[in-house]
Amino acid sequence: MGMTIGLTYDLKDSWNFRQNDPQDANAEFDKPQTVDRVVEALESGGHRVLRIGNVEKLLEQIAELDVDLVFNMCEGVSGRNREMQVPMLLEMYNIPFVGADALTLGISLDKVAAKKMFMADNISTAKFFVVDEDKNLSEKELIPLLNKNNMRFPLMVKTRHEGSSKGINENSRVTDIAALVRQVRWIHNKYHQSALVEEFIHGSEFTVAVLGNNNCQAMPVVQYSMNGKLDLGEEFYTNQRLIDMSVQYICPAKISEELTLKLQDLAVKAYKSIECRDLGRVDFRVDENGQPYVLEINPLPSLEKGDVFDLFPKALGTNFAEKLNEIINFAAIRYGLTETATIRTALRN
Repeated sequence: MGMTIGLTYDLKDSWNFRQNDPQDANAEFDKPQTVDRVVEALESGGHRVLRIGNVEKLLEQIAELDVDLVFNMCEGVSGRNREMQVPMLLEMYNIPFVGADALTLGISLDKVAAKKMFMADNISTAKFFVVDEDKNLSEKELIPLLNKNNMRFPLMVKTRHEGSSKGINENSRVTDIAALVRQVRWIHNKYHQSALVEEFIHGSEFTVAVLGNNNCQAMPVVQYSMNGKLDLGEEFYTNQRLIDMSVQYICPAKISEELTLKLQDLAVKAYKSIECRDLGRVDFRVDENGQPYVLEINPLPSLEKGDVFDLFPKALGTNFAEKLNEIINFAAIRYGLTETATIRTALRN
């Protein structure tokens, strides 16, 4: 029997750009078409969908919200705890929801916190250090950090707590101390947060979706191609490359069975490390020796048409709608909702 599913989401056109906002300020938010296809997919599974909207809309409705389950796609308003907002509210009101809880979303958004979890569980991730906001930052402050962490150029400079490759551009890969200072300052001034500095991994990029809970499984590996190149070398994924269509997704990836299994195994380990639920996606960089490094994990992956969750189902001989409804079922089982939903549906009829 179908359930009534509430849908929480942030739309790109709901973001009001301020004067000093970066161009990619709303990159994590969804297009209306993405929300429509999620609704259509859930309805194809026999469910009734209530479009709730963003966290503010949820606050307006939550006391009277009459749903069996909420499918959460919200990125939240601001700050490194923004992805925690919707799950915390739903937990407060004892409303079941699909996907990671507040703690997991907080850890995954803060790349430093996630990397520390990975390191504790012996999951390979690039060497790194953090540079807190400092208006008087100079080379003198950064050289000791390089030496202390035994890191060499080239390096990657990233935002500490953003998704969708926000803050990553062609200048993010730096090859000398002057460029490092300049890019760290840019992160501080443009995104008002600490900068994450990682060793650059010369090689290729992959991503692996993971579904389920107790017996979670890695999906087929997806490989990034940029301008037709699979061996990326010094090139890397940026949001702009996605916009200008220079990034293509290859699924299944054109790699050996050995590397496929290694990536899938690490994806599951990373998923379990931060205690994801129902669904997630793990991003990798693989060096020229075939060594994979986890870049980050996203428990709120893109569901946009043509993206990863649209591709791997085809490699399995199924489709987006079937996989999305399978994810709903994972959450329903986790909450013991199957029998409850049947009773509620009978009462409505």
